[in-house]
Amino acid sequence: QVQLVESGGGLVQAGGSLSLSCVVSGRPGSIYPMGWFRQAPGKEREFVAAINYSGSSTYYADSVKDRFTISRHNAKNTMYLQMNSLKPEDTAVYYCAASRVVSRSPQDYDWWGQGTQVTVSS
Repeated sequence: QVQLVESGGGLVQAGGSLSLSCVVSGRPGSIYPMGWFRQAPGKEREFVAAINYSGSSTYYADSVKDRFTISRHNAKNTMYLQMNSLKPEDTAVYYCAASRVVSRSPQDYDWWGQGTQVTVSS
């Protein structure tokens, strides 16, 4: 079983920055493609960014491209999401997830964190 724990959410003004972390545990030596998703109240969970097992390939939703950066440090079992130029529409609960394949679809992800709230004020 894989456990994921996010941290780093909070309240920030529009134009500000936040950095999220996701620590992976439970299967030492196993490295998976991973992703970040978000869900705003009343909306479906949506793809934000994904990264392959080595970190050599990254993928972004159009809405966050050039503002957010996904990365990972496998020796620390940690994935990151650096969020710059934040907008009020970025307000959501952010989830990290791990999968057996790189994907933009939440249905392809097998393991999920509990989520961390990001609130951007105007």
